[in-house]
Amino acid sequence: MTDIKELLLSRIRDVADYPEPGVMFKDITPLLADPSAFTALTDALAEIAQRTGATKVVGLEARGFILGAPAAVRAGLGFIPVRKAGKLPGATLAQAYDLEYGSAEIEVHAEDLNPEDRVLIVDDVLATGGTAEASVELIRRAGAEVAGLAVLMELGFLSGRARLEPALNGAPLEALLTV
Repeated sequence: MTDIKELLLSRIRDVADYPEPGVMFKDITPLLADPSAFTALTDALAEIAQRTGATKVVGLEARGFILGAPAAVRAGLGFIPVRKAGKLPGATLAQAYDLEYGSAEIEVHAEDLNPEDRVLIVDDVLATGGTAEASVELIRRAGAEVAGLAVLMELGFLSGRARLEPALNGAPLEALLTV
């Protein structure tokens, strides 16, 4: 696992003062552009999906789509996008959640999930945990079980894990990198 961590870290670029002064943005686009690093990441996420007994992978908009879809294909599972409100056609289930300044809402097509499903949630970064917590609630409201949450990178100093662990109710939270 050390080798994959070194590979992934070597392909993540720090961008100072983005999107605002004082923020150090973790840019994963160099990782995505490197086929060996992207393959290693996809394989690691697919392995987590298989190990947790997931039957479907949910990716959170937008970078969770990029990471979750190939992991789902690699694991032989279906992929379901969780989108910002108003982006999915037809009937949806919605979940509102609070942001640092204001609120947001995410949606899923409820018919894509059923009570037999065990869902692995995939995203690029775990920060404060608000979006991930809302997705856990949304998946359960759709009638499915949460098999776990997997992220490329956890920003440990923002305490998202502490917020999420009660909501996950024993389901694993796996971060390939912690910064």
